[in-house]
Amino acid sequence: MEQQKNSMCRMVDKTAALPGGLRSWAITKLFGNFVPFLGTAGLRFDEVSRERMVVSIRNRKKVQNHIKGLHAAAMALLAETATGFVVGMNVPDDKLMLLKSMKVEYLKRAQGDMKAVATLDRTQVGRMATEEKGDVLVEVVVTDESGESPIRCEMVWAWVPKKRN
Repeated sequence: MEQQKNSMCRMVDKTAALPGGLRSWAITKLFGNFVPFLGTAGLRFDEVSRERMVVSIRNRKKVQNHIKGLHAAAMALLAETATGFVVGMNVPDDKLMLLKSMKVEYLKRAQGDMKAVATLDRTQVGRMATEEKGDVLVEVVVTDESGESPIRCEMVWAWVPKKRN
């Protein structure tokens, strides 16, 4: 049975006919309407689907730390955004999603630009469609220009009904 699409999925579907780079730019702008801070940090949505979200950030002055690397908070924001939006593509419109817990371990100095790849499996997607409320640990891998992971993250997202009984 095909899961009904929520408003975020329907919005992304409207960009399907656009060429790759323009589609990424349009989705980034549209998602920035949900969370205005994303534009401030300069996050970019490179790949968007119900089971996989790829978000990137350039290492530029606005988001750097004192040693010219990506600031720790910017790295955490990157992982939080990728996981949150992949969940957001699946939570029904009558549910509210919330970050329940966030664990970030800083393993080594990051090099250059970074990207986060967040994924859900079909069982997790199915739970969001059928369970009134619940939570899910979203897998996310954050890599830098070297291809290595300078941070390791655990993000748990919850969903609850928008209206309390």
